[in-house]
Amino acid sequence: MIVILSKNISPHNKEMIRIYLHDRGFSLREQNFEDNAIIGAIGKGAVDFHELSSLPGVEGVKATSKPYELASRDTKREDTIVTVGPVKIGGSRISVIAGPCAVESKEQIYETAALVRESGAVMLRGGAYKPRTSPYAFQGLGMRGLEYMKAAGEAQGMPIVTEVVSPELAVQMNDLTDMFQIGARNMQNFELLKKVGSLKKPVLLKRGPSATIEEWLLSAEYLLASGTRDVALCERGIRTFETYTRNTLDISVIPVVKELSHLPVLVDPSHALGIRAKVAPAALAAIAAGADGLTVEVHPRPDEALSDGPQSLYPEQFERLMRDIEAMAPVVGKELLRTPRRIYAGGVSRTCEEPTRQTGFSNQVAFSGEPGAYSEQALLRVFGEDIPRLGAPSFKKVFDAVLDGTAHAGVMPVENSLTGSIHENYDLFLQYPDIDIVGELKLRIVHCLIGAQETALDAVTVVRSHPQGFAQCRDFLDRHPQWRLESYANTASAAGSIIKENASGTAAIAGEDAAKAFGLKILKTGIENNPLNYTRFVIIARKIGDKAPIPPSLGSDKPNKASLVFSVSDKPGALFACLKILSERGLNLSKLESRPIHGQPWRYLFYVDVSIPETEPVFDQVLEDLKTQTEDFRFLGAYRGAP
Repeated sequence: MIVILSKNISPHNKEMIRIYLHDRGFSLREQNFEDNAIIGAIGKGAVDFHELSSLPGVEGVKATSKPYELASRDTKREDTIVTVGPVKIGGSRISVIAGPCAVESKEQIYETAALVRESGAVMLRGGAYKPRTSPYAFQGLGMRGLEYMKAAGEAQGMPIVTEVVSPELAVQMNDLTDMFQIGARNMQNFELLKKVGSLKKPVLLKRGPSATIEEWLLSAEYLLASGTRDVALCERGIRTFETYTRNTLDISVIPVVKELSHLPVLVDPSHALGIRAKVAPAALAAIAAGADGLTVEVHPRPDEALSDGPQSLYPEQFERLMRDIEAMAPVVGKELLRTPRRIYAGGVSRTCEEPTRQTGFSNQVAFSGEPGAYSEQALLRVFGEDIPRLGAPSFKKVFDAVLDGTAHAGVMPVENSLTGSIHENYDLFLQYPDIDIVGELKLRIVHCLIGAQETALDAVTVVRSHPQGFAQCRDFLDRHPQWRLESYANTASAAGSIIKENASGTAAIAGEDAAKAFGLKILKTGIENNPLNYTRFVIIARKIGDKAPIPPSLGSDKPNKASLVFSVSDKPGALFACLKILSERGLNLSKLESRPIHGQPWRYLFYVDVSIPETEPVFDQVLEDLKTQTEDFRFLGAYRGAP
């Protein structure tokens, strides 16, 4: 049973509720979730729900059928996002933890940290204390190894996670680790769980090799009940009759646990398979099944590793895996979490400051629409769930917010894979020369027909959406010619209008998130013309000096793509001369589109996306050469292209 306490409950009333429950045979566990404190009442006690609900300070009472109340989805419907320093685990992002099985030397962990960070890992893993099956195997460097790993993580701006093997060591390690790992062998070491939980630090809880799902979640319950709020579960393979691999990776546990619990689920394919060549396929399968992240063993020289060398990836294998994850992420509706960008001052490396401190601007990010809009989904993939968000009534208002500093960045859709460019947004770049493109994201768009809870599909007479939504669902709409279509500024606004107007018989084409945001019902899902329906979003920021700052959330990778717009003189070969410059310098042309110049009939602007070569002077020279062959040349921005 869960007792939800009022936000302004007095200490006296809270104590009276505790006494009331204790006297009726319950053991109590208190925890804070979101904005409410709750008391979990465990045991075979008896209570009158009406009487309990009427006690001063009680906001609500929920009966649960699960023995793991605090970890249960019944207690908290929204997904928990575990925070480890600048890293968020869960939600709309995929977080990858990487590093060696064990810290072997200062040089080895520093080298590994630099390699995995360069490939995109956001946290550093490694064992300082290694529980090994054989008493003669390498047991780790102990506190000295932990000090090496902490320093290596700080040098690369990466939080660290390491295994703790005893309650006594937990206290000693507390100041040196950012996240405790409870290993598979210790999943049911309840004294260790209670001690680690009481330290209130994030915990990565691995599943025991023979543990059931309920046993695993009950171990998480120990941690939550002891005081920590940040617990991430990690599937690392279970013991079965199969002996070809080290363990059997239980992919099915991912969707099952995510239904039962609000805690994020990671997968450790290295320990599950134990075979280097099989780690990457298993990792991708885990992402496809809905995992919130991975923890992967990587070693600069696996053949020389003191432990688990056969399952450790070479750095080049890990780099390829990260590229594959980045390509797969949009398909499962997620984005690969990037390492916060770092700056260097006085020889000291540090994480970028918040935008407000850098620029004096607000730290809000603007998007067009209301909660649940596809633009907001794209925003969350890039900036995370904690970023303050500003919903603007139009695309133009997003540009205005970025220009006047109300927002430090904006998210703008510019192209759809089914219906092409969103021309009004491309035109806005010409009206705002002080704004640049600094990032890019491709979001898979799954359209739903949604309506009020009492609305049935056969009762629909009016459908509302953005014109792009209608175009992307034309085949479905053509099967219902009796419906009247009403255009709105964006899909989320169309969904919100149903609630605001209490519009019976009215449905909207929007995403699942919009349905959740407004409490609407999904009448039919997947109504887009083609399931390969993606929208390309760009991140925009205001220039400071001659270029716009790149938000830290976009990572540290060098830009590899640029967008340009220009016109050419009205003479034969004028456009060819521009394309010839790109071709001769080896720049790949990924987009070329013409748009009429307003007020100049039969004159056109050309929008161009090109690759940026590794050698920056070559690209700079290309821009100078293009300026000599074009009119009204404008550089729209350099950024990291989405896969």
